[in-house]
Amino acid sequence: MTVSSITPFLWFDKEAEAAANFYVSLFPGSKIEYVSPGPTGAAMVVGFEIFGQRLTALNGGPMFKLNEAFSLMVSCSDQAEIDRLWNALCEGGTPSVGGWLKDRFGLSWQINFAGLPKLMSGRNAGQVMGAMCQMSKIDVARLSAIAAG
Repeated sequence: MTVSSITPFLWFDKEAEAAANFYVSLFPGSKIEYVSPGPTGAAMVVGFEIFGQRLTALNGGPMFKLNEAFSLMVSCSDQAEIDRLWNALCEGGTPSVGGWLKDRFGLSWQINFAGLPKLMSGRNAGQVMGAMCQMSKIDVARLSAIAAG
């Protein structure tokens, strides 16, 4: 057996197309690949791509809800990118701790700093982790200062 790909499949009540359009608007080079209509003619399945990662969104009805057991993690290169994505995804959503949030469609995201593994590998790793778990949006300058001692 040969597997050619694995695609996250996201279940929405009825906002799959709106969610997919919103997500691709946030990430340069992202795109909607297809929209398949359901029996009523409205979108049923939407295929889209973010940074080369294919995702599929389904308008499956209210039986199942997205939850924090699945999230999309974004590694940002700097505070400006963290701020931009955090602000856009939090609009109508719910911030949490440690860079986590739930957007207005119910999808959980981790908006994080790409340099975090390095900051958490030094002698002050415990303090960095402790500070990160107390903040909502990641503060790169603060975590960097704690890592530096």
